[in-house]
Amino acid sequence: MGRPYSDDLRERVVRAVIKGGLSRHQAAAQFGVGISTAINWVRRFRETGSVKPDQIGGYRPKKIEGSHREWLVQRCRETDFTVRGLVTELAERGLKVDYRTMWEFVHAEKLSYKKRR
Repeated sequence: MGRPYSDDLRERVVRAVIKGGLSRHQAAAQFGVGISTAINWVRRFRETGSVKPDQIGGYRPKKIEGSHREWLVQRCRETDFTVRGLVTELAERGLKVDYRTMWEFVHAEKLSYKKRR
């Protein structure tokens, strides 16, 4: 993911629109940014008084936790499993997760192993 534009550029675009009397389209062309970008920066400034960007990314809590996690670890250690099968079993227990979430859980808990014939 790209980095946000600098605060200096944001301030110059907003200043050109609010104090300079330029339209958002003209300011966008003058400073080489997208029209919608200039529109959003001016809107943000009017709503919050700042042109600073929102936080990018952040912590996302695990979906499989608590009793579901304990049951799942026990289930995986008892018998063989497939990731799709685990998704179905968890859905029956009341927790809906997708394949990718289950795959990440299995690998994070080191429950995957090489199958042999």
